[in-house]
Amino acid sequence: MAEETVVKSSRQGRSGSEKSSPIPICDVPSQAEIRIPCGIAELDRVLGGGIVPGSLVLIGGDPGIGKSTLLLQTMNRLAGSTGKVLYVSGEESASQTRMRGERLGASHKQLMVLAENSLEAIIDHAEAMKPSVMVVDSIQTVWTAAVESAPGSVSQVRESAGRLMLLAKQSGIAIFMVGHVTKDGAIAGPRVLEHIVDTVLYFEGDGSHPFRILRAVKNRFGSTNEIGVFEMKQEGLCEVLNPSELFLSERPLGAAGSVVTAALEGSRPLLVELQALVSQSSYGTPCRTTIGVDRNRLALLVAVMEKKVGLHLSSVDIFLNAAGGVRMNEPASDLAIMMAVASSHLDKPVDPHTIIFGEVGLAGEVRAISQPEQRIAEAEKLGFLNCLLPAGNLKRIKKSGAMKLQGVTSVQEAMNLLMQ
Repeated sequence: MAEETVVKSSRQGRSGSEKSSPIPICDVPSQAEIRIPCGIAELDRVLGGGIVPGSLVLIGGDPGIGKSTLLLQTMNRLAGSTGKVLYVSGEESASQTRMRGERLGASHKQLMVLAENSLEAIIDHAEAMKPSVMVVDSIQTVWTAAVESAPGSVSQVRESAGRLMLLAKQSGIAIFMVGHVTKDGAIAGPRVLEHIVDTVLYFEGDGSHPFRILRAVKNRFGSTNEIGVFEMKQEGLCEVLNPSELFLSERPLGAAGSVVTAALEGSRPLLVELQALVSQSSYGTPCRTTIGVDRNRLALLVAVMEKKVGLHLSSVDIFLNAAGGVRMNEPASDLAIMMAVASSHLDKPVDPHTIIFGEVGLAGEVRAISQPEQRIAEAEKLGFLNCLLPAGNLKRIKKSGAMKLQGVTSVQEAMNLLMQ
């Protein structure tokens, strides 16, 4: 239970001429799309092409994942191109923010730093300064005098986000808000926080791993399928323009259980190595452990292999890993997962110059997937010579390049081609 102060709103003071009235959508004056490039190509990609003036963006992620680092680097780039920007820090003092900025090389004169928790003071400074972009780090530390509760409470977060939304829409200032996350990885606070904002971005990745993936789960001004890949270095977050090459740089050649597949994240094809390890189980119940892949999906595919291919996997432990900290969501990786498990179980390596993708049904059939041309083109750039794909896609692909394309209709046919 949380105690909240009820603020009565007055409906007086609005003349009849100021009242809004419904009009046909075709009579609404159109405006040209204006976007501000932030100078970081991966962030621009996730946002849909740049920052929209007057938009409200929420960024969430685990502690230490790089939220504040990315925003401070972004503000420094924007300060050199758009004029004054405002970085409001509710968790650090101004001197601490400067120390972090010196480490990241963020020391532009137009980058203004404000250490403040009061929402009213933040809004007053923003209206007086009129920055092009503003960062509030974090929304859980901001409090307003209109609500009699502690900072970070449900009512404080909801009221503060609502006031910042009005500021963004009325003044045209693009505002980034940093949000804390719970143990489950969801943004802390009321769910209405994600409904208020225009864009919700999540930082994914392990704090001990150098790679970070920025994913949009909501975007009113662009696609929610795009991802941005970053690498954490001493000088801050550096964008990875060719993540496929980076993820495959340490791939063991000729090792059983190692298979490369092509995943599609938005408009970007991503080559990912899938590693499977099959070993005899020492317990009554075999273990099924996955990293970056849905565990239930693996169980389903193993059942298909036992029923349709004849591999006896009911008494073995199966471990599956998507190398590089990537999370595989689309079913186009089904065939590659099954071939990795079969390769480890039979101890027969798959040709390291072969890429595999395709969706698998419960009858053991290999189904067609979307946009195979982009996946093949990405594999050709990285030197792959063979491609195992669904026969349904092979019929509609115009053959070009030196890559050898082999279409399969079933898992058994794919096994016969790879495990000879």
